Amino acid sequence: MESRVIIGEQHGGQPVHVDIEELLATRLLVQGNSGSGKSHLLRRLLEESAGIVQQIVIDPEGDFVTLADHFDHVVIDGASHSVAEIEALATRTRQHRASVVLSLDGLDVEQQIRCAAHFLTALFDAPREYWYPVLVVVDEAQMFAPAAGGEISEDTRRISLNAMTNLMCRGRKRGLAGIVATQRLAKLAKNVAAEASNFLMGRTFLDIDMIRAADLLGMERRQAEQIRDLDRGMFLGLGPAITRVPLKVRIGGVKSGPRTSTGSGLLPLPSAPPAEMKDLLHAELAEAAAARSDMPAPAPAAFVADQPSGSERLAERMAELDAQAADADASALPAADTGERVEMVLRDMAADPKAAFQTTSALFQTFLMQCRQYQVPSSGIDMGSFRRRFALAQAGMDRVDEGTRAAILQLAAPLEDDLLAPFLLIARLAAQGHGTPDEDQLARLYGTSSPSRIRRLLEHLEKRGLIVVREDYGGERSVTVPGLAALVD
Repeated sequence: MESRVIIGEQHGGQPVHVDIEELLATRLLVQGNSGSGKSHLLRRLLEESAGIVQQIVIDPEGDFVTLADHFDHVVIDGASHSVAEIEALATRTRQHRASVVLSLDGLDVEQQIRCAAHFLTALFDAPREYWYPVLVVVDEAQMFAPAAGGEISEDTRRISLNAMTNLMCRGRKRGLAGIVATQRLAKLAKNVAAEASNFLMGRTFLDIDMIRAADLLGMERRQAEQIRDLDRGMFLGLGPAITRVPLKVRIGGVKSGPRTSTGSGLLPLPSAPPAEMKDLLHAELAEAAAARSDMPAPAPAAFVADQPSGSERLAERMAELDAQAADADASALPAADTGERVEMVLRDMAADPKAAFQTTSALFQTFLMQCRQYQVPSSGIDMGSFRRRFALAQAGMDRVDEGTRAAILQLAAPLEDDLLAPFLLIARLAAQGHGTPDEDQLARLYGTSSPSRIRRLLEHLEKRGLIVVREDYGGERSVTVPGLAALVD
């Protein structure tokens, strides 16, 4: 298979190639001010290599979704999914070698950064058998790997920078080849930029960025001025996948384009006279203002972990309908029998080893269907209570006495729903004197196949003071729950 693609041409018309096989091993850094043609360059590279290598695009502005109109890319709308769904989609992307565009334009800036960080981390943590070669393109990389803290929270900055560092520094052995594009080198974290061996530098005007670009290209600082004079769509290239000496490249044409016009061209102004324009602006203004004041405040995007997605809202509605339909029959069944049948449904579902890998909304819909099958009214069980009751069933909490169960639940009260089942299992086994669950047990409850995610889970629980982890020189791990003994006694 030919691994070289043409991205443009030199001044004399000679084609300039990029060796994709070499690029997978050496990564790429693209810089250019807004309007320099940076996104056009990325689009050209993606289009030309679409039939050669799997591609994943982190797209904060939704510019690259049109690749799906011409190629086999799948668009993932980050605003429509929960954290767990984003991580599952990332793992499946690697498993099935799908080329995808993660569109983040429906989220605010901090949510964009967190969504991308979770997606990249899941790509990095994918099981070894899924480590196929893939180009991972991150546009506006200064957002996801900032050189200094900004308006986002420190926690968001930390997880995003860690994800980007893993991509650029440690991703090669996992088949991940990072291509990062930024408007300003000075705003991009140096440890992320330093891992690239190939460079395409477009027009930039600030001295600090010109000097850094010249240094990366091996040019003398007095030559840095030429970077300011580059035309739109013209880049200086260097690197083992492009050329051994710096050369100017004019990027070639593309098939796809952004969803909407960039607004850089001129359009004729409206011909309406000022008086008519004034009437258009003020017509029914009071009614429009009143309508806006009556509108409900926009809800946060579905990516936020505690916000329901569309499928979750559907499941909630199904629960409401089930409750209404069951009201007439609920009195015919003793309360004890009803509760036992609900617990039986939950236990049956928890026994499925694949259950934890499904979304909460899918599990909830399965629960509702099982309740209908066993003629059990699901009245009073909404999505939130289902999450916690299902976690109890997964951890086998029906095997402990009421006092121990109450003590464990008291310790687990502040935990998030996705951490509940693993902690309950650890605490139950500790209370019963059965020792520590192995990684496979925890992974099944946590919905992952990544040992590193289990280690981070245990570290997180330990930082919160819920467990104490001890590991001997032979690698054997033991976990204790220090607050449990006092509560049980």
